[in-house]
Amino acid sequence: MSDVYEYLKPALPTDHTRQSRATDLVQEAARGGLAPRRILDLGCGTGSSIDFFQRVFPASEWVGVDIEVSPEVSQRTRQDGTFVTFDGINIPFDEASFDLVFSNQSFEHVRHPEGLLKEVQRVLSPTGRFIGQTSHLEPYHSYSYWNFTVWGWKRICEDAGIEIITFRPGIDGLTLSERSYLRRPDSHTKWFSTESPINSAIEEAALRQGKSRAVINFRKLMMCGQFAFIGRKIA
Repeated sequence: MSDVYEYLKPALPTDHTRQSRATDLVQEAARGGLAPRRILDLGCGTGSSIDFFQRVFPASEWVGVDIEVSPEVSQRTRQDGTFVTFDGINIPFDEASFDLVFSNQSFEHVRHPEGLLKEVQRVLSPTGRFIGQTSHLEPYHSYSYWNFTVWGWKRICEDAGIEIITFRPGIDGLTLSERSYLRRPDSHTKWFSTESPINSAIEEAALRQGKSRAVINFRKLMMCGQFAFIGRKIA
C-alpha cells in the first residue's frame, strides 16, 4: 500500500481532510483564480448545474452535453441552457474550446471512459481545469458500468494526457451502500454534505496516531464511495 500512497501523494491535499464534492472543488478553484470563459458540463443530465455555475461564474457561458437517452436526460425540463447531444465518446467541439470541463457522477455511466477522457483532454484549454466526481465503492445505480479506484482513475487520466492535481474523499463506501440497501432514506442524505460515519472514524483514529492530513485523506479515499478531483492538461 505504501507504493500506492507515494503514487497518489502529489494529489493528496494537506490543507484539510474534509469530505468534499465536485462543486466544493469548483469553488476552491474559483478562490484560486479560475475564471472560465466557457464551461462544459459533461453528462449534464437534467441541467441542474446551471444554477450553481451562474452563481459562481456569472460571466461564463455554460454548455451541457449528454447522450440522447438516459434516465436523467428524460427528466430534463429546463430550457435556459445550451444542451448538446453526443455519442458518448466524441465531444462535438473544437480543440481547447473550454476552460472548465465539469463532470459530476457521470463517468461511472460511460461505456468507454478512456476514449472520453482523451476527448476531455482535447477540448480543454491549456490552462483549463477538469473538475468532477465519480464512484469508487458505490452500488449499481442508473445503468452504471464502473467503479474506479483512485489509483486507477489517476492512471487512465494520465494515459489520456490529464494530470490529476487534487483528490478529495466523498461519502464513505459503507454508508453509501447502506443508503442503497435501505432504498435511499431521507436520513442518509445528510452524509453527502456532512462527514459520514466511516470518514469520521478514520479521522479520529488517524488523529490519535498523529497522522498527517495527506495520510488521513489517503485513508478516506481508500474507503470512499465517491471521490472528487481536479485535473489539468499534461504540458
